[in-house]
Amino acid sequence: MDGKYERLIEDEFVSCVRRTLERMKKEETKKPFHEILLLEEANLWSRFERSFSTSFGQRGIEEISRLATLSDGATAAEKQKETVFKIDGGILAEINNAKGHSNWNDSLRHVEGATKTGSMREIKVISDLWWKKDGVENYVSIKTVQPNIDQTTVAKMDCLKLKVFDPNCNVFFGMYYNPFGEERKEYRHTPPMSIFNMHSDPVVLIGEDYWDTLGGPGFYKELLEIARSAGEKTKKMMSGYSQGRIDLWRRLEERNL
Repeated sequence: MDGKYERLIEDEFVSCVRRTLERMKKEETKKPFHEILLLEEANLWSRFERSFSTSFGQRGIEEISRLATLSDGATAAEKQKETVFKIDGGILAEINNAKGHSNWNDSLRHVEGATKTGSMREIKVISDLWWKKDGVENYVSIKTVQPNIDQTTVAKMDCLKLKVFDPNCNVFFGMYYNPFGEERKEYRHTPPMSIFNMHSDPVVLIGEDYWDTLGGPGFYKELLEIARSAGEKTKKMMSGYSQGRIDLWRRLEERNL
């Protein structure tokens, strides 16, 4: 990977942690039972993890994903890409029915074979990530690693709409890590499995497959090394913040004695 993109990606990792710490300072919350029953440190890091996971899974992952495609030769890449086009009403109706097929190839075949009505409907699809490489456009719906059935259904319908609009494009349903193990076959969160075959559908990308599709073969392993480097900085930031909070709690406790 070009050193330029290594630095940009590492900076984004570090920025995600820094933004979370800044929010923590501004958004103090009161949880009386948690405060009574748990150590202050447990409350602190529980809040931090929730806040970090939310922002990292939205802004952070999208930006790192965009940089990954550029590092592998994409000529253009955008987050939250809006694509507006028209689809025949008959095809659109079949797309709405395709959520009942748990196999991507079957779904696409049914949609492509739909009877056209001649009535065109304007559609807008917002893709979490879009990039263009070698003249081919690529669209990804990036989801939490344990999406619910509604999120998965909408993502599949968007993928089908884009594929009908541009048969030469690539569409993907992506999750940036596998919470159940390294192998794709180990993925076992059941809600999305009624919409996609999570173990074999070509449009589904999980973990290493996700990152290597965006950044090229071996990118995932490079990304982990960049994260380790960033971690040396972020852990020091977190340690300093934690110690500052502990010192504050101790002063408040001494004042109350």
